[in-house]
Amino acid sequence: MGKAMGARVIAAASSAEKLAVAKAAGADELIDYSQASLRDEIKRLTGGQGVDVIYDPVGGELFEQAVRGLAWNGRLLVVGFASGNIPQLAANLVLLKGAAVLGVFWGAFAQRQPEDNAANFRQLFAWHAEGKLKPLVSQTYPLAEAGAAIEKLGQRQAVGKLVVLAR
Repeated sequence: MGKAMGARVIAAASSAEKLAVAKAAGADELIDYSQASLRDEIKRLTGGQGVDVIYDPVGGELFEQAVRGLAWNGRLLVVGFASGNIPQLAANLVLLKGAAVLGVFWGAFAQRQPEDNAANFRQLFAWHAEGKLKPLVSQTYPLAEAGAAIEKLGQRQAVGKLVVLAR
């Protein structure tokens, strides 16, 4: 979505396979955080400025490095905790950067702001129709094998999207 909005995208992942997918999806820069410090690489790639927005679906041990990689007035979007570890944040890090940490919980958003949710979906579908969004479906499962898909997600082995077919 960042590319569809005209952003320079820096993707971070823990494996070469996941980074290759990010590159194919249009990422401008790549960080393998299993090999280098996420914060240090963000600073290097941005000339020490940090990034304006971080989308974090993982949480865990990299959360503090992500916050430290934010630019002045940056925003960190907390989307989930795929790592299984819910991080804690020292408030001084947010204060010193004039930063914002935003929870992005789609279920509550859709329920509480249905008009905004519908507008967001219209935009997503428009980007898809224009070829600006190309979701990667790496594997499909029949409904009877949904457990295997969930297990793969839990073990952080999924690259792209896993789809469970209901019929």
